[in-house]
Amino acid sequence: MKRRSLIEVAAGAVVVVVAAVFLAYAVLHSGRGPIAADGIRLSARFDRIDGLAPGADVRIAGVRVGSVTGSRIDPETFGAEVTMVVDRSLRLPADTSAEITSEGLLGGKYVSLVPGGAEEVLADGGRITLTQGSISLEALLGRFIFSATQLNGQQQGQAEGGAPPAQ
Repeated sequence: MKRRSLIEVAAGAVVVVVAAVFLAYAVLHSGRGPIAADGIRLSARFDRIDGLAPGADVRIAGVRVGSVTGSRIDPETFGAEVTMVVDRSLRLPADTSAEITSEGLLGGKYVSLVPGGAEEVLADGGRITLTQGSISLEALLGRFIFSATQLNGQQQGQAEGGAPPAQ
């Protein structure tokens, strides 16, 4: 009996150690390491930033090049003001655009930068003026369900020989 409980404890310890090794590997190789604080500080104004939090990635072509450092509401326009730090070695054109994108259905949000073609470059403290805010998946799904329900009701009305319902 004592021998069996000792084996169970040892097996549990091995499982915990293996889990810790996997966790350490995932954290170290996730690409979420810190971006140098001496990067270029940029800001952008969005109409909505649903789910974007400080520390979120800033990416170009899917490659992490910076991180979101903060967000606040602009009291004059009621838009969301996002600040970010981007790798200093990048020379982003002044007409670079920013879009809040989702990593997937259940993934987090990040800022995707698309460099433009202007000769001038964004300086430290610069502002990205071409932006597209976050798209609400819930709102899109609600619109789809409403449209499908309305279309189904119209088709049933026509199948029964009646006139389509008034809109």
